Amino acid sequence: MGLGPTKQQPSESFPPPQSKRRRQCQSPALDMGTRNHLWLGAKRILTCYLVGLTISDRYATIVSVTGDSMHPTFTAASSSLRGDVVLAERSCLEKYQFSHGDIVMFKCPSDHRELFVKRLIALPGEWMFLPGSHDIIKIPEGHCWVEGDNAASSWDSRSFGPIPLGLIKGRVTHFIWPPSKIGRLDTKIPENRISPV
Repeated sequence: MGLGPTKQQPSESFPPPQSKRRRQCQSPALDMGTRNHLWLGAKRILTCYLVGLTISDRYATIVSVTGDSMHPTFTAASSSLRGDVVLAERSCLEKYQFSHGDIVMFKCPSDHRELFVKRLIALPGEWMFLPGSHDIIKIPEGHCWVEGDNAASSWDSRSFGPIPLGLIKGRVTHFIWPPSKIGRLDTKIPENRISPV
């Protein structure tokens, strides 16, 4: 018995199985979800950065102290990885509220890119004895006199004279690092430097 010509069945197009259909539908949703997640993460990072920048600019900042001009108050170090890390508050800048013996952070008068940390010796309008002599000078209004604790290796007001208060960027108040020093910074008031005249 011979088989006659077979009749071909027309091919029907069936919808893809459920799992394939789900993957096709979810793929764009994953992309949107991933984009939204990345955008949300970027916004959070940017917000944290702006909040940190505002706090650093207006309220307080963390600074690594290098060099030996403030030794023994700060560890003499040639790199920021070995130096002391301190907190400098900026609220004192609103009305220039400083006291004798405060340690201040200021921009170098001759190069504003450099930041110095020195002890405040005399305030505006005060008469003071120059170190190592009996000469007395008057600090001009709007200026102050700053010196490093290690006079032998400090470039300070003894070299460049009184500095404008506008160069001061904060008052150092606390040690943050190393752990053995964590805490409030002691203020040493310089003796016999201010003249009663």
